[in-house]
Amino acid sequence: MSRTETTLAVVSILFCGAIFGFFYAWVCSTMWGLDATDPRVAIAAMQAMNGSVRNAVFFPAFFLTPVVLAVTATVFFLRRRKVPAGWFVAAALVYLVFGLFLTMSVNVPMNEALAVIAVPDDIEAARTIWQDYSERWQFWNQVRTVASGLSLALAAIALVQGGRA
Repeated sequence: MSRTETTLAVVSILFCGAIFGFFYAWVCSTMWGLDATDPRVAIAAMQAMNGSVRNAVFFPAFFLTPVVLAVTATVFFLRRRKVPAGWFVAAALVYLVFGLFLTMSVNVPMNEALAVIAVPDDIEAARTIWQDYSERWQFWNQVRTVASGLSLALAAIALVQGGRA
C-alpha cells in the first residue's frame, strides 16, 4: 500500500472507532447510570448532555466519518484497488444509513422533544417521562452502536485487503 492509502485507511479507522466508542459509552455506562438515578435528575442531565453534544469536538466523528470513508474508497478505486475500495464503501454506507441518518431521524427528534419538557416535581410523572424516553432511545442507540461497530470492522477488513498484494 502507498503512504497515502495507508494514511487514509488509518484515518478512516480512527473516525469509525471514535464514533463507535461514543455510541458504545452511552450503551454501557451513561444510560445505565441515568436509569439508576432519580428520573428528575436523569431528565435534566440528558437535556444538558444533548445540549452540549453539538460542538466542534463531536462534529468530525459524527458528520465526517462517511466523508473520510468515501474519500478513502475513492483513492483506492482510482488506484484500481477495487476490493478494499468496496469494503470502505460498505463501511461508509452502513454508518451513513444506520448511524448518521438514524440519529438525525430518530434520536435527535427524541432529544428535541425531551429538551422542551419541564422537569416535573412529581417523581412518578418524571419516572413515566424518563422510562418512555429511555427505553426507546436506548434501543435506537444500540442499533447505531452496532452499525458503527460494523463500519469499524468493515474499514479494518478494507485495511487488511488493501495490504494484500
